[in-house]
Amino acid sequence: MLKIFSCILAAFSLCASAAHAQAPAGSTQAYPTKTIRIIVPYAPGGPTDILARTVGQRLNEAWGQPVVIENRAGAAGMTGTALVAKAPADGYTMATAGITFVTSVTMGMKLSFDPERDFDPVTLLGAVPNIVVVHPSLPVKSIKELIALGKSRPDQLLYASGGAGGTQHLAGEMFKHLTGVKLQHIAYRGSAPSLTAVVSGEVAMGFTDMLITVPHVASGRLRGLAVTGARRAKVIPELPTVNEAGLPGYAVSAWFGLITPAGTPRDIIQRVQAEAARGLKQPGTLERLSALGADISASSPEEFGAFMKVEREKWARVIKAAGIQAE
Repeated sequence: MLKIFSCILAAFSLCASAAHAQAPAGSTQAYPTKTIRIIVPYAPGGPTDILARTVGQRLNEAWGQPVVIENRAGAAGMTGTALVAKAPADGYTMATAGITFVTSVTMGMKLSFDPERDFDPVTLLGAVPNIVVVHPSLPVKSIKELIALGKSRPDQLLYASGGAGGTQHLAGEMFKHLTGVKLQHIAYRGSAPSLTAVVSGEVAMGFTDMLITVPHVASGRLRGLAVTGARRAKVIPELPTVNEAGLPGYAVSAWFGLITPAGTPRDIIQRVQAEAARGLKQPGTLERLSALGADISASSPEEFGAFMKVEREKWARVIKAAGIQAE
């Protein structure tokens, strides 16, 4: 009897060991069991921050674990991203990524990580066009008038952006390239500070983020001239696209997604992606973000990875043609 019991105990131990081997620490069978951090590598208040907090709230509600949003601005988003590159690949530290993530290498930024090698894509969260805005003191009411004024005042008009290599900067450089207007670029530490600079009149104009700019246009604190996307924005349909306003071929939108350190278990990535997608598609959430000008598009990890590859190649051509370098 003792021998039989010993055999049963040994078999049970073997099965338990096998089950443990099949469910490594950090797999979805045990995830999440503690606080999750999402690093937003930009200042608070911008569109990336808004989307990250929306997703974080959804993950918290779904899993009952705290989701902390940490803003770590600096170096056009690379300071915060570098922190995530060094974090354990266990699903408890993620970052938001945008256009600077795929332009950083071409821009010649000095990085402590490899954007392609050191991260895994999770999901695209959405895209938002910019708005070409000017301070009310600037005597222009259309894109054509802005071009004419810019040509009459070469190198005198300043435009604000949330950081070198970001969507706002690239939108401005594309505008310069297509029009021949010489504008001076002033980089700030995030979308919100750059918008504040235009509202205050510190800078004459900007290619600012839709999510946080529309209220200022509606109040008259800024004058909107056009949206930078390929089509008009539902939230402010009276504004034409830059293309419609007389600059054929112009189309630029910011995009935002989630990334994790490379090697994060596949099942954890899929679980985060699925929950983020469900959260963004909820009627209340979708309507609120759409009202702010966001085009929500929760993709699969594979789709997001392919999207970033296309973006990296597209903007590399623009950056090289314009001779843009990190500031």
